[in-house]
Amino acid sequence: MTTEPIHHVPAPARLRLAGVTLAAVATIVAAVGIWIRVSHAHDLEREVEAKHVTVKVVLPQLGPAMQTLILPGNVRADLDAPIYSRVSGYLKNWYTDIGAHVKKGQLLGEVETPELDQQILRARADVASAESNLEIADITAKRWQNLVVSNSVSRQESDEKTADAKSKHDILNAAKANLESLLANQSFQRIVAPFDGVVTERNTDIGKLINPGSNNGQALFRVVDNRRLRIYTEVPQYFIYLIKPKMKVQVYFPELPAQGFAATVLSTSNAIRESSRTATVELLMENKGGKLFSGSYAEVHFDLPSSSKVFRLPVSALLFRKEGLQVATVGADDRVVLKHIAIARDLGRVVEVNSGIDSADRVIDSPSDSIVQGDVVRIKNAEPAEPKPGTAP
Repeated sequence: MTTEPIHHVPAPARLRLAGVTLAAVATIVAAVGIWIRVSHAHDLEREVEAKHVTVKVVLPQLGPAMQTLILPGNVRADLDAPIYSRVSGYLKNWYTDIGAHVKKGQLLGEVETPELDQQILRARADVASAESNLEIADITAKRWQNLVVSNSVSRQESDEKTADAKSKHDILNAAKANLESLLANQSFQRIVAPFDGVVTERNTDIGKLINPGSNNGQALFRVVDNRRLRIYTEVPQYFIYLIKPKMKVQVYFPELPAQGFAATVLSTSNAIRESSRTATVELLMENKGGKLFSGSYAEVHFDLPSSSKVFRLPVSALLFRKEGLQVATVGADDRVVLKHIAIARDLGRVVEVNSGIDSADRVIDSPSDSIVQGDVVRIKNAEPAEPKPGTAP
């Protein structure tokens, strides 16, 4: 039987091993502690972030010194006359068609009036009869006046004959007046142009029944003088006080988009229409070449001074609440402050606000629908609300 010798570790070596072991354990414990603290810190940070919403804010920007107000306009000729018949009958002839340039007094058409012609013949006969009756009445009155001198008849009878002669004279005057009235109507058989212009409508033809007046359908002809044009536009109440007579504006037409035409403000209605809260503005524009037509659609561009207290904000910053239109701003303590605003003008992506905010406000862009007064938020960044120069609003 053999035995192996037992090796004894020296005491210094055992101490070194124990020290290394303790150091390793201490390192592990420290690492675990650090990991736990970091984990807790991350958890705390996530909890804080959950309670503090991160928002993006924009800074209100003042609008430009001048603003362009673009409004639709209706174009009309300076003179525009629908022409109706004053007599009834049938169209005998027409002499001008659409597009014809006519002079004042030029014949456009003729109306055949058989009934009126018969009335004139009857009126002439009434005048002739009244003249005959007056002649005999005058002779009778003079004879009775001579008989009064010789006391052959009474003065009463003589006065009656004189009064009868006067009555016959009045009947003659009435018959002549009736004849003159019918002859005046007969002159309306000739339909003439009231001024120099262009025939833009012809709504009749030979043989068509003609009724007098403007309450019986379309006009027979329409003549316009478009050497000058009148343009009518509706200006919102907020801007109407800036519109003055003789103000120069630019007018654009869709068929000539690159060319602007100068026009002058002629007058305003000086009244606000309740249904639309707008006032009518009338412009006058020269059109000597006849390049533009009556009835066209136009865009009227007004260059107006801007208010010094108008700020621009993106539409995405608006809150539509039952309390009214609001924006959410971030106060000095990073809490939400809701403010009521009033919009002066909607430019599409951007709106102009004329009350409720100032340039120092930090307005939250795209706020949550659930945001309320006093919410604590964290600001991501701050950007100006106005687009960069050269970009459309």
